[in-house]
Amino acid sequence: MKEKSEEKQLREGNISLVLDSYNEIFSDFDPRPSAERGLSIDFLDECRRALREGEGGVELRLLIPKNKRESKEEVIIKRRLKAHFTKHVLEKQKEVKKIRLNGSLLIGLGIVMMFVSYLVYSEILFAGREILKNIALIITEPAGWFLFWIGGEKFVYKVKEILPDYVFYKKMYESEISFHNY
Repeated sequence: MKEKSEEKQLREGNISLVLDSYNEIFSDFDPRPSAERGLSIDFLDECRRALREGEGGVELRLLIPKNKRESKEEVIIKRRLKAHFTKHVLEKQKEVKKIRLNGSLLIGLGIVMMFVSYLVYSEILFAGREILKNIALIITEPAGWFLFWIGGEKFVYKVKEILPDYVFYKKMYESEISFHNY
């Protein structure tokens, strides 16, 4: 009875993955030691899938057969997983900031172009020079709107494309990683 409740408790963690060996965490094509090996795409995809289904705080529980567990290896793997998630959360964070900055700059440049159009319309610029006024309006008015809308698109929608990856890596970075028998 106690084993049943313990097994149920292990499987109720936010992310509980059953592994046949430690190698299932890592890429089959990477021969380096565990401290440097790349993570398996299948392992990461399974973590993503499990994370989407769960809510709240994240605990990554890796279930390994009792006879295959090695505490020294587990310490190395935990460190490797944390390093991977830290690296990727920082990369995604930097990418989001860069896109938001570029979007803000484009929006600002668009507003400047629209302001120049206003100055041309109100004849503060190019007063009495009809050809220059028309050329300035032909260039600044559509450019202002274009830059404004493209900047807004980057600021809102491009960030939304990256946000799921950022949220995944952030949750995994903050997660508690533990190994258990099964």
